[in-house]
Amino acid sequence: MNDYLLKGATLSDGRTTDIILGPGSSGTASRAAVKALGTNLSEAGATVIDANGLLALPGLVDLHTHLREPGFEGSETVLTGSRAAAKGGFTAVNAMANSSPVADTAGVVEQVQALGDRAGYVTVRPIGAVSQGLKGTHLSEIGAMANSRAAVRVFSDDGLCVADPLLMRRALEYIKGFGGVLAQHAQEPRLTEGAQMNEGELSATLGLGGWPAVAEEAIIARDVLLAHHVGARLHICHVSTAGSVEVVRWAKSRGFEVTAEVTPHHLLLTEDLVSTYDARYKVNPPLRRSEDVEALRGALADGTIDIVATDHAPHTAEAKSCEWAGAANGMVGLESALSVVQKTMVDTGLLDWAGVERVLSAAPARIGQVSGQGQPIGVGSPAEITLYDRSVSRSFSIDDLAGKSTNSPYLERELPGRVVATFHGGYATVLDAAVVDTETVSAQAAALVGAP
Repeated sequence: MNDYLLKGATLSDGRTTDIILGPGSSGTASRAAVKALGTNLSEAGATVIDANGLLALPGLVDLHTHLREPGFEGSETVLTGSRAAAKGGFTAVNAMANSSPVADTAGVVEQVQALGDRAGYVTVRPIGAVSQGLKGTHLSEIGAMANSRAAVRVFSDDGLCVADPLLMRRALEYIKGFGGVLAQHAQEPRLTEGAQMNEGELSATLGLGGWPAVAEEAIIARDVLLAHHVGARLHICHVSTAGSVEVVRWAKSRGFEVTAEVTPHHLLLTEDLVSTYDARYKVNPPLRRSEDVEALRGALADGTIDIVATDHAPHTAEAKSCEWAGAANGMVGLESALSVVQKTMVDTGLLDWAGVERVLSAAPARIGQVSGQGQPIGVGSPAEITLYDRSVSRSFSIDDLAGKSTNSPYLERELPGRVVATFHGGYATVLDAAVVDTETVSAQAAALVGAP
């Protein structure tokens, strides 16, 4: 594996430095590390990357990715989803459990992790299902998944809510025993039957079933109290309403162990887009009001919401190119996430780049317990680095997507920034804004596994 010399990169604190990436000790998680920082560095035999004017961030970490494999390989696979993640500057993703078969056993989560290791583009950490088959009636093999080679630490029925309060309590108690976290999709099912979009004046005008904000807020309120009662860790997926922000803020003010995420699309897009009946804008939870968007941005800025997570949800063209009522929920988001965060949070002055590093790298790695990720760039830190050009602007297009599906809500929309290079485990997965070919990356990953 070659050393890399990144010349003239800018760190999130504004310092300009050269960075040398090379083999680390066998005890480091990535087995490659930052060997040196400084000016006018040189390294014999190293591949030199001109990083002048480029921002160097610790590799991004996504706590909420749908890789679809096993079972839905027509939409995405672990390999194609990993390529999409690398294209977006990610070096680790947490794969949700709603595959087929569901990731509710040790065998399935170990399979997903093995596929990620073989692909080599990112660290793939499987998320285990809370309930068997995502049916919400009986607990899954939580202990077996936690003790498996995949060492699962995050559990979620995402896509479905753990609606039964007794099952939710039992799951929290079980997961607490080994320091895990339960990630809840907050949606009261009885209040959202037939829902097609956010409930309000627009849903009434369009004649579409409404998804009321209280359906999210009520579950969050219930679960922060349950989690506090049993002393367990709770993570709230894709917070989407101003009321939800207030519930999370209340819980945190009382010291409850709760964390929360917001998606890029809920930071930028609003319910008025539903008027186009373009199913790219159909998502769960739905796009909300502009007032909700402003509340979410403020909550991310002040730390009430801890992280940005993509909820990358690829679908086939057939699942999206149909009437609104029959279309699947979800958007792809890995390749566009950093640009949307720049547009909504940095360019608006709500976050600086150190804040972006926190919400897209350090905090998701900490919440998801993803070792070897999210550490500040320094001598000895893992060689997980993203180089990002903040100065460019582009019309986002299909050429910017690297996964199997194209259901992006940002196509033909002007977005700032571009990921120029991604380094995972000390080797390049993206160079010159292009994903490195699969054979090269797989060979590098295999060589890393075989390293002493």
